[in-house]
Amino acid sequence: MAGNGRGRCKKMRSLLEIMAESTSVPTVQPLIKEAEPDLPNELLEKIFTQLTLRDNIRVSAVCRRWNTVAISVRVADKAPWLMVSPPPKSGDIYEFYDPYQRQRYFLELPELRGARFSYAKDGWVLMYKPNTKTIFFFCPYTRERIELPNLSLPLQIAAFSSSPKCPSCVIFTVKNVSPTIVAVSTCRPGETQWTTVNYQTIHPFSCSIWNKIVFCRGLFYCLTVCGCMGVYNPEDSTWAVHSASPPIFPEDVNAQGQWLRAKCMAECNGDIYFIHTSREKPVIFKLDQTNGVWVEMEDLGGMSFFANFICSHVRTDLLGNMRNSIYFPKVRFYGKRCFSYSFDNDRFYPGNESLDWSRLDPFNRIWIEAPEDLSPFVQRKNNLSVTVMVIMMIYCEIGKSSSLMRS
Repeated sequence: MAGNGRGRCKKMRSLLEIMAESTSVPTVQPLIKEAEPDLPNELLEKIFTQLTLRDNIRVSAVCRRWNTVAISVRVADKAPWLMVSPPPKSGDIYEFYDPYQRQRYFLELPELRGARFSYAKDGWVLMYKPNTKTIFFFCPYTRERIELPNLSLPLQIAAFSSSPKCPSCVIFTVKNVSPTIVAVSTCRPGETQWTTVNYQTIHPFSCSIWNKIVFCRGLFYCLTVCGCMGVYNPEDSTWAVHSASPPIFPEDVNAQGQWLRAKCMAECNGDIYFIHTSREKPVIFKLDQTNGVWVEMEDLGGMSFFANFICSHVRTDLLGNMRNSIYFPKVRFYGKRCFSYSFDNDRFYPGNESLDWSRLDPFNRIWIEAPEDLSPFVQRKNNLSVTVMVIMMIYCEIGKSSSLMRS
């Protein structure tokens, strides 16, 4: 009997060993290694450098080697800085605000005294002095200045195609001679005078400081307050007014000053975008250049729109929560927060309040490319807080004096 029991125990152990072997899970590491894409790093670098930031992040999740290569060639856009001129008769210190780091910097620029912003692109600002009709390019980071000939007509709105260092740079401005005749003036850096040509238009075209100009695919596009689009080709000096249907504006914007200032237009990668801000939610349009119509968009599709009265900018590859948002040229809480609207969160920041454009001077602030070097700047923190406190005390004293005079 004992022998039979020992035999049964041996059979049971053998059965358990067989079951354990049949249910064991094989390792998958060799399979993963075999499935890893086997492409040379040099080829991966060439491919990944052509990708957008979003696609670069996606391919970095394929495997460890792809992640290393993708990060090594990853390039993200820099958010532009907001340049703000000092109030009249208050000195020559210009403020620069970095919306990504939420930091304020300052530069003393006495050479800009009496001048106002007209346009900005590629790190250069087009400046205009109304008293002397002086027009010049200025780079605030290097303080380089490029003079332009004076323009006989007052400069209302203007734009330029590229950096003044580029041989193809051309400055463009347009003004009404009559309801159906416009005067287009152009100039290139180094020229001694402006070239002005009058054009007859079939469709009435109204020029004003509220018009918007962008340079896109070799053409200057000028949008009027009524929604008409004038197009100028600097290569063959032709002008045409397109009868494209104007964007539909929200009906809740009643104040005329707010309505005129609340429109912004920008170019990005060959496309033209238009936004109209209101108390509820910004409305975005994209110009269908083939059919000449504005197409409404639900959101920015991950882009970032830096809106301004004079000229606006668009960035496609920003990191963090700046994506799919509109940034306005107004900073609150002593540089802690820039007015913005997030389409992802469907709200304004800070405090979920829209920007009152009618309270902004349209010519004293502009978005400009971020600098590469911060050494020329002065960063103020404590001194600025003291200055703000002194200003608040002065306002309080003025308020008390006014109350006493009324009584």
